[in-house]
Amino acid sequence: MPRAFVAPEETVVMSKIRTPRLPHLIAALFCAGASLPVLPADGHGHDAKPAAAKKAVAEAPAASAAETKPAKPAARAEPPQDPMDKLRERLAEKLGATKAAPSNPNVVRVAARASAEPEHAPAAATAAAHAARPAAPKARAVVSHDAPAGHAAHWSYEGAGGPSGWGAMKPEFAKCSTGTRQSPIDIREGIKVQLDPVQFDYRPSGFRVIDNGHTVQVNVAAGNSIEVMGRRYDLLQFHFHRPSEERIDGKQFDMVAHLVHKDAEGRLAVVAVLLDRGSAQPIVQTVWNNLPLEKGDEVPAKGSLDLNALLPPERSYFTYMGSLTTPPCSEGVLWMVMKQPVSISQEQIAIFSRLYPMNARPIQSASGRLIKESN
Repeated sequence: MPRAFVAPEETVVMSKIRTPRLPHLIAALFCAGASLPVLPADGHGHDAKPAAAKKAVAEAPAASAAETKPAKPAARAEPPQDPMDKLRERLAEKLGATKAAPSNPNVVRVAARASAEPEHAPAAATAAAHAARPAAPKARAVVSHDAPAGHAAHWSYEGAGGPSGWGAMKPEFAKCSTGTRQSPIDIREGIKVQLDPVQFDYRPSGFRVIDNGHTVQVNVAAGNSIEVMGRRYDLLQFHFHRPSEERIDGKQFDMVAHLVHKDAEGRLAVVAVLLDRGSAQPIVQTVWNNLPLEKGDEVPAKGSLDLNALLPPERSYFTYMGSLTTPPCSEGVLWMVMKQPVSISQEQIAIFSRLYPMNARPIQSASGRLIKESN
């Protein structure tokens, strides 16, 4: 015989239950915990109306009676309702069924919905249904490496991570776009004055070479320093840019070496040595000989460097206040640009170009800052 089947979640099953099969259905309902009146044993009470069926209807639970609104007093008495009709109506309520077509009163149509919510379900029932459902997994934030936000933001010299977008990548990069003393600049109209020479105290030192993803950088052992304007600055590292970031009266050079120093109070001073095409430069060649095979690897060199050999013979310079030329573009950096360039061979330029064809920040506005030039 056909059985009424309640489907899993979100499945709708339509079944027809005819009154000759009601005893089997009621037995199934009792197994499911439904509370229904007892039917006659033969299940054919539709025509007979035995006393047992009338008694079952009369003793229906109070909660079910409360669901049925009391009939309004009518002008004339209505004929008593068939107990089997009442039973079918209550069965329909229990199963969420719809009434059969008037032409066939013995058919009850049942639509079982295991998880669907009725359109006008009571608020309490709807809330309980939502509470029973498993919580939906939270969406994970994806972060794109090209996006100007978060720890994945990666600055570069072109494309989405280029200099025009540095200031928006991270809050700590804001000075790259809002600063008023940014570097590099085109050095023009310097005021010629008697500047104290920079006192270089460089000596042969151990060093390590690293390709940090933006340039080739040389980390130098302690013991090298400069003294300028009454302050002593210790050398931390030097690195290269191609072409030169600084310009002098509009002229740009093939490369530049930036020697970064810091004093005891954390203030920075950078000496820029301009590199122009000519003969080979021995310090540059020593660095190239120790280039790491992978970016991010720091290679300790066996020999030592004497950075006096990187400086020009003539030590006159330009000086002004500026910033770092890479993020976070911190300002308050003392700059000293050597006026005389140092030669570097075409082969040495080509080696660096294979790693970094261009890693120079564009020229920034001088913003009316004072530039001094030694006589």
